[in-house]
Amino acid sequence: MNAVDKNPPGSSRARAKSLAGWQPELGDRKFVVALARGLEVLRAFTPTVGQLSNQEIAARAQLPRPTVSRLTYTLMRLGYLTQVEHGGKYQLAPAALSIGYAALSQMGIRQIARPLMQELAEYAGGSVALGSRDRMSAVYVEHCRSNSPVTLRLDIGSRIPLIATAMGRAIIAVLPEAEREEILARAAARNPERWAKIKDAVERALIHYRRFGYTLSVGDWEDGVNAVGVPLVTSDGSGVFAFNCGAPSFLISPERLDEDIGPRLVELVHKVESVLNGRR
Repeated sequence: MNAVDKNPPGSSRARAKSLAGWQPELGDRKFVVALARGLEVLRAFTPTVGQLSNQEIAARAQLPRPTVSRLTYTLMRLGYLTQVEHGGKYQLAPAALSIGYAALSQMGIRQIARPLMQELAEYAGGSVALGSRDRMSAVYVEHCRSNSPVTLRLDIGSRIPLIATAMGRAIIAVLPEAEREEILARAAARNPERWAKIKDAVERALIHYRRFGYTLSVGDWEDGVNAVGVPLVTSDGSGVFAFNCGAPSFLISPERLDEDIGPRLVELVHKVESVLNGRR
């Protein structure tokens, strides 16, 4: 006999779990499914996808289209979305943007780290970014570029994969073991072919972090792009961040990345930690 499912498909708990994805702990009685769905609608918009129809939002958020229609109407009435004239599509409105900017303004780490990041970016001839985890991605919350005419076209709000990037691997390296294993298993299940190609590189990056304090990604995310990553776990419990420094491979070779830029990025993070912890 099959076990009785305590969360049948139509229940609020089951809906919460489907929204939570790899965060089943959210599927409890206090979890407000309607609010979660509204936030999923807002999450459908990205720096590179600024306008979406109800049908496109439904596909990206994995929600029923009638539900999305009610949510976009409500969010538009509240000022979080605006409708593009004659296009039938929506885009984020000032009320939604103000939340993001308010969150960024509260991150004191950005103001502390920025001058150090800019200095390293100029030295390396590449770019230096600060990010934090969002599900299976890392999101840039600060970014500095060198004066080099050839730099990576990323900015604040850009999302990069955890598994394939130096920043993402740095975040994974300091997560609790159970959470780290869950992320790796999810990556393997999501794209087995891709995982088979980079599994060894991910494992080497985690070993490299334990030995030297930084992770590497040498062409694993994009061909010809090399980067190093260093994590920072805030002492006040506000979260896990990571810094990266990267550039096209003809500007930063794997050897320079490992022998020069990596140790410099570790020192940068130590300086930021000192300020955050009040030691300076």
